[in-house]
Amino acid sequence: MSAPALPPVVGTETWQRELDALRRREKAATRELDAIAAQRRRLPMVEMPDYTLEGEDGPVRLVDVFDGRSQLIVYNHMWFPGEEWQCGGCTGFTSQFTRLQWLDHFDARFVVVTQGPIDEALAYRRRVGNTMRWYSTANSSFGTDVGAPPGGGFAVNVFLRDGGTVYRTWHTDGRGTEQLGFGFALVDLLPFGRQEEWQDSPPGWPQQATYSRWPSSEDVAALYGS
Repeated sequence: MSAPALPPVVGTETWQRELDALRRREKAATRELDAIAAQRRRLPMVEMPDYTLEGEDGPVRLVDVFDGRSQLIVYNHMWFPGEEWQCGGCTGFTSQFTRLQWLDHFDARFVVVTQGPIDEALAYRRRVGNTMRWYSTANSSFGTDVGAPPGGGFAVNVFLRDGGTVYRTWHTDGRGTEQLGFGFALVDLLPFGRQEEWQDSPPGWPQQATYSRWPSSEDVAALYGS
């Protein structure tokens, strides 16, 4: 098997010039992301009904999932009834978040909500070594109402609590979730990137089928599970 193509080798001055040109684009993108975040902070919001979810200790109102904070991020984890191993993408993505206490300083919390029955969801959480707090919407329309119905995909939703009232402020799905994790941010810095066939890479760069390098749920359990 032949070795993959490599970037051209140049002198330091040429390399610095090319890096400087790239950095101008990177800085422009950072400023655009700042502007997008500013627009996000100005989004209107919608009042939510008084949902009841299922947690480790039994039924819990959505307002109480905040655990006293005023802001809440929810990752809606895909769920396939009767399956031993759930979505590898969701499993791998949420495994990144092992030190969420620093969100306390921002009056915020980040939790997982899934369509799976709470006992099964918690058993799966333990199997794959996930350290986030999990809740079930199996007996509630909450998941369906925020873009993550039974049999549907994953999503991220953000909520704001004002006293006893909860408002939905933001939602994304698909690749919109990438900004929340560090995995792809690190891989995208590498010379070969994600090595997936959809990416715009120079001729000869290693490329494989999309998702082929992603860890499976079994892989995550072996790395993080008990």
